[in-house]
Amino acid sequence: ILEAQQHLDEHDGVFSQRIQFDPGELDIARDQLEALLAIECGRYQMRWRIAYSDRPKRVAIFVSKFEHCLYDLLIRHRLGELRCEIALIVSNHPDLGGIAKQFGVAYHVFPIDKQNKAEQERREIELLERESIDLVVLARYMQVLSDSFIARYPERIINIHHSTLPAFSGARPYHQAFERGVKRIGATAHYATAELDEGPIIEQDV
Repeated sequence: ILEAQQHLDEHDGVFSQRIQFDPGELDIARDQLEALLAIECGRYQMRWRIAYSDRPKRVAIFVSKFEHCLYDLLIRHRLGELRCEIALIVSNHPDLGGIAKQFGVAYHVFPIDKQNKAEQERREIELLERESIDLVVLARYMQVLSDSFIARYPERIINIHHSTLPAFSGARPYHQAFERGVKRIGATAHYATAELDEGPIIEQDV
């Protein structure tokens, strides 16, 4: 075992653990390991997932019209700071297509309104499945994903929210913080859940 992290959410009654281990001396094949894990984890009704570091995650970035988060992710990826494959960008507007082209990433537009939201999300999911996407990053994507969309990718959708959650959730968090006289503000990366800005926190900084 190289690293182990654990977290207990007493509010929701959920225990989470992430273990990184070196399989160098493993004497069984990966499919056998996964079969044994399925048996053991099934005994305790655990939700589990195993990922291999020699297979970079295929990532989809969801954006709207704000370009700063998208630029940051694409530049960090180009510099080698993000060990993944940015497979595609999804947007509800065509505005950032030029940036995607500049970085050589496929750009897909799904215009969304109240009438077509369910159908467009269905098409987005079909695209993600077709492209074998492992992880979705919401980078100032100004749409609230439906419960069914989030349920399709549990702990596989990361949201970037520009406040230190749980403070100042929802829209215009900087404005909320200013009105309350807060002296320091930051950003939060968290897993998206059906409740807006309420998912487990991954990282925060001012």
